[in-house]
Amino acid sequence: MNQKIKDKLAVLPAKPGCYIMKDKHETVIYVGKSKVLKNRVRSYFTGAHDRKTQRLVQEIDSFEYIVTSSEIEALILEMNLIKKYDPKYNVMLKDDKSYPYLKITSERHPRLLITRRVKKDKGKYFGPYPNVIAARETKKLLDRLYPLRKCNNPPGRPCLYYHMKQCYACSEHPPTKEEYAAIVQNVTSFLQGGYKTIKKALIKKMHQASEELNFERAKELRDQIQHIESVMEQQKVSLNDRTDRDIFAYSYDKGWMCIQVFFIRQGKLIERDVSIFPFFDEAEETFISYIGRFYLHQNHLKPKQILVPVGTNVDLLKDLLEVDVHTPFRGRKKELVELAKENARISLHEKFSIIERDEERTIVAVEKLGEILNIETPHRIEAFDNSNIQGTDPVSAMVVFIDGKPDKKEYRKYKIRNVDGPDDYETMREVIRRRYTRVLQDKLPLPDLIIVDGGKGQMSVALDVLENELGLDIPLCGLAKDDKHRTSELLYGSPPKVVDLDRKSNEFYLVQRIQDEVHRFAVSFHRQLRGKNIVQSELDKIPGVGPKRRKLLLTHFKTINEIKEADLDDFTRLGIPKNIATGIKAYLNQTPLEKQ
Repeated sequence: MNQKIKDKLAVLPAKPGCYIMKDKHETVIYVGKSKVLKNRVRSYFTGAHDRKTQRLVQEIDSFEYIVTSSEIEALILEMNLIKKYDPKYNVMLKDDKSYPYLKITSERHPRLLITRRVKKDKGKYFGPYPNVIAARETKKLLDRLYPLRKCNNPPGRPCLYYHMKQCYACSEHPPTKEEYAAIVQNVTSFLQGGYKTIKKALIKKMHQASEELNFERAKELRDQIQHIESVMEQQKVSLNDRTDRDIFAYSYDKGWMCIQVFFIRQGKLIERDVSIFPFFDEAEETFISYIGRFYLHQNHLKPKQILVPVGTNVDLLKDLLEVDVHTPFRGRKKELVELAKENARISLHEKFSIIERDEERTIVAVEKLGEILNIETPHRIEAFDNSNIQGTDPVSAMVVFIDGKPDKKEYRKYKIRNVDGPDDYETMREVIRRRYTRVLQDKLPLPDLIIVDGGKGQMSVALDVLENELGLDIPLCGLAKDDKHRTSELLYGSPPKVVDLDRKSNEFYLVQRIQDEVHRFAVSFHRQLRGKNIVQSELDKIPGVGPKRRKLLLTHFKTINEIKEADLDDFTRLGIPKNIATGIKAYLNQTPLEKQ
């Protein structure tokens, strides 16, 4: 613990508020809240912790705090700060997923849509459906049953759905507002549990069509009945009062939490959702924060009632969400909360082995690699590789691994500018200089470890640029390959020496994955660039094809073969004169000897 943290811990107030943890790069890595800031923040730096909390504490270089007047203000502020900074250790709900709803629009000709955004637009919303397939099947079924608008055609211009009797908005005499209101009421009744009445009516029509020997119509009605059974009757009846509810429960162990949500709509359990994530605060506070973000930041439609387990601060949630939050102590509602809790416990148990195995291959491997190299844990690793064929189209590529996992949005490609011929050392020198000059200029995060694909020569030029030109002190390794182009040795130190890595260890597997990934990325970029240059060089030789026409041809046809196989009409539609088009095809269809 550094002196800066010690000094701040000594003056922390015993009031509610939020705390913001930062790493050595001044990046916010965690945001939390507490009823008593003094006790909560101090707890991170005292006593024993599990491994993942130790990782968080090891990365904390400084922290800030904001005092609030109440616990609910702290909760709202925490959610806003997490949304603003997106800290890497605040992982719950980070995928920003949203569930689909069925919506009936309030237009003159109403439509039935699937949407993930709930707006105050006078539309009617039904759901949510965590299973998007269920939402689509339900919509497909309703489209067959009710002729709401499905096109933008004006009246008198029938669409395909009109001929299928599924859209009357484009007929010469579209339905009146009153007729649409009746249809909308039927759809609403269907989605609110009235599908059994509709099913009985369809069965009656099916028997009538069969008696009239109209077997095609009878088959169509039978298919609609089967759709109702498969889509709607798979839902289990849970409660009899037809009230929309969301039921939340959680289980936690070893610093991980699983939260289950049951969606009860019109008395039916339509779906459930599960989230598993690590947490660093008190379990109840994490659970409350999850529910708050679930509705306020995820834009989920709030039901009439939310059921939560015993021990949850229901008053805080009521004030935050402005809906009825209730803890049931008996009856069917209590059974459902307990069922959600049991599901959470089972899900957490089942996935623990997968989570632990993934950690062994990623963050634990990173930690062990840092211990072997005798450096701080290399949370951010940047790796480089060069690619060329006999010096043509030389390129380099960089990949980034954060805590043992690839961060593809951070990948970079480099066209080599100042190197003639196949000079791997000077290529490495140029790309290292360009990368870290930009990092210093733009104040981007520096890596904890740099890996170059190559041996002592590549390491030497990279270190020369980092230390002598840029004044950076960053650990650097080299990766050598064997005669079968497989990862063979990890080199480190000055002079470079082979690092003793067990070839069956997770840390060896990690550096192998990094080397394979940067090689793949560099080679794919080189092939892409080389293929483009070959196409461009071929077109440059054709009379009448300048830069503008070359770009037009490549944008439209993509490859030389597509240009060869195109008709003259394809060229003229692009605005290329027929005589130029004839010349292009004649040149490209020549043999290589004829072109010479």
